[in-house]
Amino acid sequence: MGKALDGVRILDFTHVQSGPTCTQLLAWFGADVIKVERVGAGDITRDQLRDIPDADSLYFTMLNGNKRSVTIDTKHAQGKGVLERLIRDCDVLVENFAPGALERMGFSWERIQALNPRMIVASVKGFGPGPYEDCKVYENVAQCVGGAASTTGFDDGPPVVSGAQIGDSGTGLHLALGIVTALYQRVHTGRGQKVLAAMQDGVLNLCRVKLRDQQRLARTGVMKEYPQYPNASFGEAVPRAGNASGGGQPGWILKCRGWETDPNAYIYFIAQAPVWERICKLIGREEWIDHPDYATPNARLPRLKEIFGEIECWTMKRSKFEAMAVLNRYDIPCGPILSMKEIATDESLRASGTIVEVDHPVRGKYLTVGNPIKLSDSPTEVMRSPLLGEHTDEVLAEFGYSHDEILALRVAGAI
Repeated sequence: MGKALDGVRILDFTHVQSGPTCTQLLAWFGADVIKVERVGAGDITRDQLRDIPDADSLYFTMLNGNKRSVTIDTKHAQGKGVLERLIRDCDVLVENFAPGALERMGFSWERIQALNPRMIVASVKGFGPGPYEDCKVYENVAQCVGGAASTTGFDDGPPVVSGAQIGDSGTGLHLALGIVTALYQRVHTGRGQKVLAAMQDGVLNLCRVKLRDQQRLARTGVMKEYPQYPNASFGEAVPRAGNASGGGQPGWILKCRGWETDPNAYIYFIAQAPVWERICKLIGREEWIDHPDYATPNARLPRLKEIFGEIECWTMKRSKFEAMAVLNRYDIPCGPILSMKEIATDESLRASGTIVEVDHPVRGKYLTVGNPIKLSDSPTEVMRSPLLGEHTDEVLAEFGYSHDEILALRVAGAI
């Protein structure tokens, strides 16, 4: 069978991370993603954080696999003509320019619709409509304005941003869903439409449980599953919750053997109510099973610090993997804190295609992420990122340009 998005042509005007995350995901599903780059320079991330001189950086390669690269000078009159032809015959244009940049190029929504009424124009922006819609936003800014930073970290410290790129990559994933949805609707309407994913909105969507907690806090003045309870007071806003789970199952990160020298010798332990009796027996606290101070979830809430302290005495005698092996036998939810080094060498992640090694003609072999979404009838083949302008001639030929016309465009500096 073919790929899920076979036949869909996407003009990729994105750069850095949010947009490329979106278009790479669509490329993994079979869309023909044509990455439009600046002549002679390309995506700014090609040379950011380089680890090999004169080779595309890992920042670029890990976000632009499975795409084709063309170079077009959109400020050049003939370059604009090339872009117009591409717009007429493509399905989607994706961009994450600063606000107003596409219009300044001469390709407003109205102009694109005149060229191709079926075109879907998808955009990542920092903010949606409102007082900040013209402001630029980057990853950590998005985490701050979307509510993530204020609720991350420990209560006695400053706000903290996450290592997970929920602002950039998270918004890219939201945009990909919007594009696929618009493509589906176009089957019925025959019309294109605008798709917007604002980074603030995307982060807030991923922080919805904290918005839940804000409303609970406003009503009751207290949240018993937070570590501040019962020995500290709550303010008007949702506080930072440390390593609390944020749900109905109390959890915390606990030390394992070797924590003194290994910064990742820890395990996340969830004291789930249905397995409470097993937890008590495992750590040698059988008296807690029926004791009124510990027998029910509500009774345990004000004593969670003590409880996790006792559990940690047990985990500290074992490596994180030994602890996980034992806990899994008892169906006690847990997970070791895995370093990026451990993840990079995990054979099961290689086997599942979650981590993939690909070969690049300049930098050689490198690791990249695979498609996190698996379809049974559309397996993903992860391919390397393109060299700058590698497919310019090939793509223009497919769009009807002759060899002589392509040569003339190149001589003129339009491509």
